[in-house]
Amino acid sequence: MQPSDLSAATTVTLDCLAVGQVAEILEVQGQDAIAVRMLEMGLVEGEPIWLLGQAPLGDPLEFSLRGYRISLRRKEARRVRVRLLPQPTSSGACRS
Repeated sequence: MQPSDLSAATTVTLDCLAVGQVAEILEVQGQDAIAVRMLEMGLVEGEPIWLLGQAPLGDPLEFSLRGYRISLRRKEARRVRVRLLPQPTSSGACRS
C-alpha cells in the first residue's frame, strides 16, 4: 500500500486533522440537538471539509465547508467521523 492509499483509507475524527488537511465527512455521531444542528449546518456525509486553523489555545477549530467557514469546539469536532483525502498538489502552472 502506497502512503497516498493509506491516507485515503484512514478514518479519524474531525478534531484530529492537521491545519490544511482535507477530509470527507462520513458521519456525525449522536442523536441529540448538537448532532442535529451540525447536520443542519452542512456537516453531511460526502462533503469535503478543510481545517483552516485553530485559536491560540487550540479551541475552537476553524473549518471550510461548502464555501463558508465554520468554527467548532474540539468536543463537537470529535463527534464527526471523516476519511482523510489525498492532499492537493501544486501543478506549478504559475511559475515565472
